[in-house]
Amino acid sequence: MLGNRDNPVVSVQVAFCFTFRARKPGCGGLHITTDTCWGRCETWEKPVLDPPYIESYHRVCTYNKTHLVTVQLPTCSANMDRMYTYLPCSPEVTLHHRCGVCLTSTTECITYV
Repeated sequence: MLGNRDNPVVSVQVAFCFTFRARKPGCGGLHITTDTCWGRCETWEKPVLDPPYIESYHRVCTYNKTHLVTVQLPTCSANMDRMYTYLPCSPEVTLHHRCGVCLTSTTECITYV
């Protein structure tokens, strides 16, 4: 076996910069460049006899170190929060990718039920 539940093998992690138009309702858009992390991390599921009837171990490409940046979106309506926080693309962030539990504070976690 190439790994175990406590120390899984990481197959692939890839990072690159991605530019998109950040928007919020009631505000104009702003082009920003953010870091992305994707790849293949060790994951498994097995059936068990007791609820919830499955034991799972899912890891995603995430970050050891983050430095979030907040910018102001342009032309916002009155009483709108114009602040937009994101993870900028930088060598410090790109060098700190790892496989780990998905944290919604820094990662968009998609779950299929």
